[in-house]
Amino acid sequence: MDIFTIAVWIITAGFLIFSFVKDKSKTKEALKSALGMGKGMLISILSIIFAIGLLLTIFTPESIAAFVEKQNVLVATISAAILGTVTLVPAFIAFPLVGTLISGGVGIIPSVAFLTTLTMVGVVTFPLEIKAFGKKFTFVRNGLSFIFAIVIALVMGVII
Repeated sequence: MDIFTIAVWIITAGFLIFSFVKDKSKTKEALKSALGMGKGMLISILSIIFAIGLLLTIFTPESIAAFVEKQNVLVATISAAILGTVTLVPAFIAFPLVGTLISGGVGIIPSVAFLTTLTMVGVVTFPLEIKAFGKKFTFVRNGLSFIFAIVIALVMGVII
């Protein structure tokens, strides 16, 4: 474990102890609620991990890299960005997935486009976002996020 992770654990434990000392019953209730939410998300997280593992078994990073190499960088980048917009994968799964793709030979620019749209644009979450923020805001936010994701990918391609 790195020092940052250790620091986060220590700070979290400190706040938990502080909360427990301040109000034992509320802290216990909050922990029960968090555990319940965690149990509810566990099936979704495991199914996503299983699906990604299955997809990477069928489509190896090398085969994806071979397909991307045949494409123009702009076409590959836009295709990866579009794929990222319609995929709903948590960031803690997306980063290792993109690392696997890069180690398999997929270029930095398409990989970053996939990652940024994956975390910034959410077609799957449109209905919820429209309900919470309205249609105009949702389309403007997602449209600008898509454009900025492409720009970020191009900038990262220059930097790296």
